[in-house]
Amino acid sequence: MIDIICVNWNAGDQLHACIASIAQYGSGLVFQTIVIDNGSIDGSDACVEGLPNVKLIRTGANLGFGKACNLGAQQAKSEYLLFLNPDAALYAGTLPKALTYMQDPVHANVGVCGVQLLDEAGHVSRSCSRFPSTADFAAHALGLDRFFPRLGHFMAEWDHAQTRQVDHVIGAFFLVRRALFESLHGFDERFFVYLEDLDFSFRARQAGWRSMYLADARAFHAGGGTSSQVKAHRLFYSLRSRLLYGFKHFTPWQAWTLVGLTLVVELITRTVFSLLRGGVRDVRNTFKAYGMLMRDLPRILGLRRAV
Repeated sequence: MIDIICVNWNAGDQLHACIASIAQYGSGLVFQTIVIDNGSIDGSDACVEGLPNVKLIRTGANLGFGKACNLGAQQAKSEYLLFLNPDAALYAGTLPKALTYMQDPVHANVGVCGVQLLDEAGHVSRSCSRFPSTADFAAHALGLDRFFPRLGHFMAEWDHAQTRQVDHVIGAFFLVRRALFESLHGFDERFFVYLEDLDFSFRARQAGWRSMYLADARAFHAGGGTSSQVKAHRLFYSLRSRLLYGFKHFTPWQAWTLVGLTLVVELITRTVFSLLRGGVRDVRNTFKAYGMLMRDLPRILGLRRAV
C-alpha cells in the first residue's frame, strides 16, 4: 500500500484535480492521502476537507516544502510514501506499474522511483538530473547549459524515453520506501523549497540505495506549480537552496566558489539574458531575488555551520 503526501500552497483547482485523480486511479493501492496545507489563502484546502481517505492538516503558515512533507510522513502507515505535487495527477497505470516495480525482489535496493511526466501539451518533461558538481553549477551560472545541455546537471539532452537508473528523479512524483525515508530522517528542513529532494537522493545513494526512472509509467505534471505565482521568491529560494547544497556536499573551496559564481557571475548573465529577451520585468524580479538573497546571506552562512 501507498500513502500519498501532497503539500498545498494556494494550488487552486490543481489540488482538486490531483486528489480526484487519486480517487479515480488509486483504489486498492492508496491507504490514505495526506494533504498538508501550508497556510493557503485561496480556499483550495476547503475542496479536500471531509473527502474519504483524505487527511487534511492545516499548518496555518508556510512551513516550507521539506518540513511540510516530513509532517505528512509522520502520519503515514504504509510501506511506501509518494510525494505528489498538487499540480500533478495520476493516470490509470501510474501506481500499479510503479508499485509492481518496487515490490519486485530484484529491485530490493531501489529506494526511490520516479515516472515519466507529461506536461499540458503531452510532451515528456526532462525531469531527471545528475548530482551536480561545482562545474555543473558554473555552466548554469554562465548560461552555457542553455546551449550545451550536457554541461549542466539537468538531463535535458536525454529524451527520457527509456527506463534507467538515474541520480535523481524530480520531487513532483517521488515514490520512496518509508523505511528508507525514516532512516534518513526525511527531508532536510533547512531547504525551505527546492533541492531538498536532490539532497535526499544524494544521501540515499551514499547509504547504498538506487534511484530509478520508469519510462513505461506515466503521470501528469503541469510544471512550475504554485511557485510560478511568485517568480522573485522562487528564484530567491532556488539560489538559497543551491548555496546550502554546496556547503553541505562540496569541499569548502568549492562551496565558496559556488557563492562567487551565484552572487556575481549568474547575476550578470541573468540580467543580460533578460535584457536580450526584452524582459524588463524579469530583470526587476532578478534584482528583487538577489536583494533577498543578500539580506539572507548571514543566515545561510549560519546554517552552513550546522551542516
